[in-house]
Amino acid sequence: MPPFVTVNCAMSADGKIALPSRRQTRISSEEDIARVHRLRNRNDAILVGIGTVLADDPSLLVKAKYVRRPHRPLRIVLDSRGRTPANAAVTSAGAPTLIAMSRKTPLRPWPENVETVVLGDGGRVPIPKLLDELDGRRIKRLLVEGGSEVIWSFLKERAVDRLNIYVGSLVLGGAGPTPAGGEGAARLEDAFRLRLAATRRLGDGVLLVYEPEK
Repeated sequence: MPPFVTVNCAMSADGKIALPSRRQTRISSEEDIARVHRLRNRNDAILVGIGTVLADDPSLLVKAKYVRRPHRPLRIVLDSRGRTPANAAVTSAGAPTLIAMSRKTPLRPWPENVETVVLGDGGRVPIPKLLDELDGRRIKRLLVEGGSEVIWSFLKERAVDRLNIYVGSLVLGGAGPTPAGGEGAARLEDAFRLRLAATRRLGDGVLLVYEPEK
């Protein structure tokens, strides 16, 4: 059975997830950051795209500052062309890492905790094939943290079971990236329909929890 997929992101009050330059900026309150680490700790794997790795260099670890007994969820990078730097924070020894590619690339001196898998036919990594791969690895709960094109690819495939959006109390303006990028819906009928399942104030922002409309 495919994993239960939760998408989690934070956006400004005007719907941006980064500055117009696409440089990451802190949007979440400290209370929301603590929530995200607890959420990571409840999942078997955490996924980001190569764009997030190259722009932000996240470690995707669960920090003991926020979780008393942190686990080591599998870290997954969607990286169709194998561009993840060997010294990226996501390849550190703190947890295992899986780099999902869509084509074979020259052998790299990856750390021992890093594994690569080739899925697809050279284009983008197909989300259904990825989920089948994770099912085979007994991954039951997957947390998708971005970026915007990766989030859209899961939404487009109707592969999202829960969508968490934290709305921070700031306005970034400009034409910065939004939570869901990619090509977007061609018609209104193609939109991913949601229902608001819960709301919660966290610090000076609010968490919106959505589930797919049945």
